[in-house]
Amino acid sequence: MQIPNTLSDPRPTSTSRLDTVPTTGGGAGAIAASPASPPVAGEGASEGASRPRGEPAIRTIAMPADANPAGDIFGGWLMAQMDLAAGNVAARRARSRCTTVAVDRITFLQPVHIGDEVSLHADIVKVGRSSLTVQVEAWRRSRDGEEQVKVTDARFVFVALDQGGRPRVVPPALGESY
Repeated sequence: MQIPNTLSDPRPTSTSRLDTVPTTGGGAGAIAASPASPPVAGEGASEGASRPRGEPAIRTIAMPADANPAGDIFGGWLMAQMDLAAGNVAARRARSRCTTVAVDRITFLQPVHIGDEVSLHADIVKVGRSSLTVQVEAWRRSRDGEEQVKVTDARFVFVALDQGGRPRVVPPALGESY
């Protein structure tokens, strides 16, 4: 994997159509590619991914306060956004509060720049007795374009908590039984 030169603009140039999908709480929307959209560019994507995996969980704008002196967004800021997205999906599935207990891995593929729209998509990949493993992808879109580029992916592990803050059994998914 080549390390991108942060002084040049690595942004691709093709386009895709995006629709806004509202989310619960906070008033922020999330974006999802329209089924009629052309494929999203593969540059920056790993394992052949050309579309975000998982449901849209958060969409936000990278701001100057989140950047280093070179104008790239700090990885810690992006990781925090990914944790929020994964935690939201885990809590909805567990129907309770969840806490992050591990980040199995995180891979930074491309830089995020000030003003980029960052969309986070999350997908539950494993449910244990009290734990949930969530795959999260971060995709960026420059302010003046429509193409999405995968910039980061990670896997977070959560534990469902009861009202006293102790681990609890994750209930069956709606429509399932144990």
